[in-house]
This record gives sequence, structure tokens and C-alpha cells, in this order.
Amino acid sequence: MPGFWRRHWARRLTRQAVISEAKAHAMAQTALAFWGNASAPPRLVRIGENVVFEAHLRDGRHVALRLHRPGYQSLAAIEAELEWCAALADAGVPVPRPVRAINGGWTGHVANRRASCVEWLAGEPIGAGHLPLVGDAGQVRAEAAELGALIARFHGACDAGAVPDDFPRKPWDAKALLGERPRWGAFWDNPALDEKGRALLLAARDEARNRVTQARDFGPIHADLLRENVLRGPEGLALIDFDDSGPGWRLYDLGTALVSAWRDPQLPALVEGLLAGYSALRPLPPDQRALLPVFMALRAFASAGWVMSRCALDDPRNAAYAERAVALARHVLEGTAPWEASRA
Repeated sequence: MPGFWRRHWARRLTRQAVISEAKAHAMAQTALAFWGNASAPPRLVRIGENVVFEAHLRDGRHVALRLHRPGYQSLAAIEAELEWCAALADAGVPVPRPVRAINGGWTGHVANRRASCVEWLAGEPIGAGHLPLVGDAGQVRAEAAELGALIARFHGACDAGAVPDDFPRKPWDAKALLGERPRWGAFWDNPALDEKGRALLLAARDEARNRVTQARDFGPIHADLLRENVLRGPEGLALIDFDDSGPGWRLYDLGTALVSAWRDPQLPALVEGLLAGYSALRPLPPDQRALLPVFMALRAFASAGWVMSRCALDDPRNAAYAERAVALARHVLEGTAPWEASRA
């Protein structure tokens, strides 16, 4: 790759550099003062897109403290997300309920980051990354139906009014996903692609632009419904991490819930269960179901762009995300579904 592109990627990686654990702990201690401080040192959960801590406030509440990544969402957008989640929780949707700071606001701040607290939800993610689905087809189908029903409840609550009047969240529309400068990066420039793969992604991008115009259900979505963002706790499934949320096609949430299992042998059972659970509570006509492979591919495209700024040129993750994007792009161009291939 030419030196210009190597320097370009190096700059992108520098911009994505994470903070040290020591600095994260210091920032967390400062931020917790906005909620009256903690009764014990907070526990670092992860340093990722945001920095997350588990903490016990002095008033007894068990919370997750989030130090928001700078520059991704505005203060107004962060506070709209928190107000939205509070309304969803009031409507009975299992999401983390935001905790107001002692001054009555939703957020605090430390250095260049905004901070927020939500009630801690007990539970474990139903999956992570590209790990195989667990259980036989019946078990996979049942759990997927439960998730589909939860997503339908979430979308329904939004349509019923559990959204702030002022909702300044960035949309996941055709421009954000398929424009000249997609929000998560020009996926067709992923360094693991050869010329054939790049051309295929560009052709699928053009086809997807035509197909998404057929989708009818557009409104607030989670936008990152990977298995790692779905917890199974004592009371069932719950949705966490609304950092990427905003207006978008509801099919994008369903496609995202499927994308990690794109070549899993259990994918047909996953799709069957997810659609059964969703459509039991919310209409999903056949012509809209037929668009699901396109939206599954859209998430794969977005991730192939996202990974570029988070790892080195020769990191195998670039190749893994590029391979998935190319495979799902072929389905878009051929008008087929990956679960039909899985069943064959």
C-alpha cells in the first residue's frame, strides 16, 4: 500500500487511541462526584468506544458509569438518549434506567468527556463477537423468538410516544450507511479488499441504495443490536448500550441482530425465531421480510468501515470484516438470503 495510505491509517488509529486504565480510574472518581460519590472505588468494566465502570453510590444505588467518547455525540444527543431510555423504562421496556446527578441533570463532565450513570442491570450478554450460537436448533429458535419480541416491544414503545420531542440523534439513513462518506467509514476502502472485492462492494452499494427505498418502517432504533448488547438476567432479556441509537429503518435492528451469525449453521433457526417473535407483536409483511438480507449486509458494510480506524493495516480483523461484507454483498446482488445457503 502506498506510503500516503499507511500514514492516513496511522492518523486514524491515533485518533482512536484509548486512555490508560490509570487515567480512566482518575476520571471516574472525579465524575462520580456529580452523583454524590461512590461508597467504594469503582470497578473498570471496559475501555472501548466509551469507558464503563461499575459503581455503588453512597446513597446505595448500584450504577454503571459511562465516560462518553469525545466527539461522537453532542451533549444534546447524549441527554436525549438518556431521556429516551428513561421513557422506555417507564413504558416497561427492559433497558438501563438513567440516574440523575445531584444537580438534577442527566450528565456530568470530566476533562473532554461527558459522564452519565444508569442503573446497573444484572446479567450476561447472550453472545459475543463471532462465537458460534449455543444450543440445538430448538433452543436457538426459542431464544431468538424472545429477542425478536423484545425488539418489537422496543420499536412499539417508541411509536407509542416513548421518545423525547427534541431528539437530535444522527439518523441511520441512506446517506449515513451508503453515501459518499458513510458515518463509520468508506467500507469499500477496507485494506483487506482486493480490486474484485472492492468492485463487488461498490456494485452492492448501488443495488442497496435502490432496495432500501422499499423499506417502510423508519423511526428510532438501537442501531447496535449485537448479541453483546443483549443481556440475559433474572427477569429475562434486556437491551443495553444505546450509544449509536437514532432514527433509522427498523429492519436495520433486525439485520444487526443476525449479522454476527452470518455463516453459523444455526442461522436458519435464528432467523426463523427472530422473525416469529417480532411479527407476533408487530407487523412485518412479506415484502419487508424480503429486504432483511439487504439490511444484514448494510450492517456488515458499516462494520467493515468501522474496523479500519480501530486496528492496524495487517490486523486479521480487517480481513474478517471484509470477508463478511463481500459474502453478504453477493447475496444483495443475487437477490438471495444467507440463511437459505445455510439450510442447503
